[in-house]
Formats: sequence, structure tokens, C-alpha cells
Amino acid sequence: MAGLAESGSNPDVDLLYDINGLAKDAPHWFDRAMEFVGEYGLLLAMVLLVLWCWWTVRRRGGEDAASSVAALVWAPLAAGIAVLVNVPIRGFVQRPRPFNDHQGLDVLVSGKNDFSFVSDHATLTMAMGVALFVANRRFGLVGIGLALLEGFCRVYMGVHYPTDVIGGFALGTAVALLLSPLATAALTPLAKAVERSRAGRLIRSRRQQADAQEALIPNARSEHPAGSEERDLAA
Repeated sequence: MAGLAESGSNPDVDLLYDINGLAKDAPHWFDRAMEFVGEYGLLLAMVLLVLWCWWTVRRRGGEDAASSVAALVWAPLAAGIAVLVNVPIRGFVQRPRPFNDHQGLDVLVSGKNDFSFVSDHATLTMAMGVALFVANRRFGLVGIGLALLEGFCRVYMGVHYPTDVIGGFALGTAVALLLSPLATAALTPLAKAVERSRAGRLIRSRRQQADAQEALIPNARSEHPAGSEERDLAA
């Protein structure tokens, strides 16, 4: 509680102590789990979520398959661009990590010597979550939920102020939404070119490609020998 007294009436610091104080009361194993989840686990979960969404879109196919995959490709690109944008912001603000200015925090991760504002982890996950929401609302809501959990973990671990996390959310959202039209316009023709190439299965499954070809040429399947059709179905 000494930290709370030192923090005065600053709600940002008060909330930091309140959330980080949960780590002091939690079992050691839970803190270690939160450390892994907040540092690596949620980032990995976000990547797997994007891949799952891509697999779903690919299997579904449809005329908009290329544009849907292009929107998914934007998710990791948005995260990367948002983190690059954060580099000059961090250098300009130069806010120290909270444990450098406030005593009594339970810091779960060591070696954090860079600046605190804004949180890279919060920026990454929210940029991917919002970009994923633009591509697919159902998966996007899960992604935004993971981003919110990431923000909580960063404060819980004692390595960021709540406003560092909020700033990361704002930055990730802005990059994902503002650049989305340009990214979609640039990536959709590329996805359509891939769809027409030998790597077309990255856009549609083999079965969806066969169905699309049959739709364009109704008698295409009947022109092949019966044995050939059986091989296609087995594939």
C-alpha cells in the first residue's frame, strides 16, 4: 500500500498498483503462467487465429476468396507497420518503465530497459485484432478480446502503465483502419494473381478450385475419362 500513497491522485499510477498488486497475491505458478502468456503466448495465439481464419476462408472459397485472403494478409502487415510507427513515438516521449519511477511493483519480466510508451505488445495485438475484424467479424472479435487480455497482462506484469496500453490500442487501431483501404486495393490484385497461378491453393482449396472451373465450363468434368474423375475425387 506504500506505493499507492506515493502515487498520489494519479489514476494511471493508482490503477497500475491495483492491477500489479494482484500478482503479489497470486500463486507463484500463476505469475509464471501470466509471464509467458503476456510475453509470448497471446502473440502466438493471435498468429494462430489469423491462420485459422485463413484456413476457413480458403475452404469456403467463393468469388470473394481473393479479397478475403488479401484482407487477412493485411493483419500481420498492419501489426508490423504499427510497431514501426511506434519507434519514433517512443523516442519522442521517452517515458521510463513504471518500475524505474515507482517502488513496490512486482515485476515479472526482467531486462526491460527501453521506454514504456506506447506498449509494443498492445500495439501489435490490437492492430492484428482490428484488421482481422475488418476481414471477418467473428474471428476479429476474438482477436480484439485477445488484445485486451494482452493489455491487462502487460500492466499485471509491472512493465507498462495502463496509458501505455491504451496508447498501443489507439495506435494499432488507427493503423489497421486508416491504411486498410489502401492495403486492400494493393493486396487484392496480388491475391487474384496468386489464385490464377499454381499457388492458387493458398487462396482456395483444391475442391473449391475444381468447383469454380466446373462453373465456368459446365461439361468440363464429363469430358474427362471416368478414371480421371475418380482420381480427382480421391484427391
